[in-house]
Amino acid sequence: MLTAKEVRLLRLFACCVQGRWEELAALRHSAPAGEPDRAWRETVLMTHVYAGAPRAVECQTVLLEAGGLGEWDAEEVEGRAIPTERGAALFDTIYDAKSPEVRALIARFHPDFARVVHEDCYARILTRAGLTARQRELLAVVALAALYQPRQLASHVRGALRCGAAAQEPAAALQAVEDLLQPEALSAARAVLVKYARH
Repeated sequence: MLTAKEVRLLRLFACCVQGRWEELAALRHSAPAGEPDRAWRETVLMTHVYAGAPRAVECQTVLLEAGGLGEWDAEEVEGRAIPTERGAALFDTIYDAKSPEVRALIARFHPDFARVVHEDCYARILTRAGLTARQRELLAVVALAALYQPRQLASHVRGALRCGAAAQEPAAALQAVEDLLQPEALSAARAVLVKYARH
């Protein structure tokens, strides 16, 4: 069952990856006491993984202008070390038996792109403390639905379940943001969820 805070984070992320700046500022203005907190900051840090650096910069600029993301502390700064084993473990959990196949596909694109995916995305960002793997995968579900990426959405719906999400939570995550999605993207995402439920 999604908590009220998790719904806020899902909506925050949908706004970030789509560039819905007015809604993003409104979310920041309506944040309850104690938020934004580390979970907000971790969610925003994921923006560049799913939507690129320019959108991540604008997202953070909008949030700063709307009141900021709270004060980060020293334990949030992980430094230069790349926890590659931690990233590889998460990758294997998400893709399960298909991990070697997915790694090989990514490597075929370009060796440096493969390093970006494995070292920057998985090791440096997606395995950080502050959010659970389950929460990060539900955020991925929302982002990939919003960005109309059904193939990757299918992988991360399965990944969310492998990371501990309850069977109904990917659909609940989508429902939490459906008013923020374009109709075609929402329809495609629903179809992925239905197809996944059949298998």
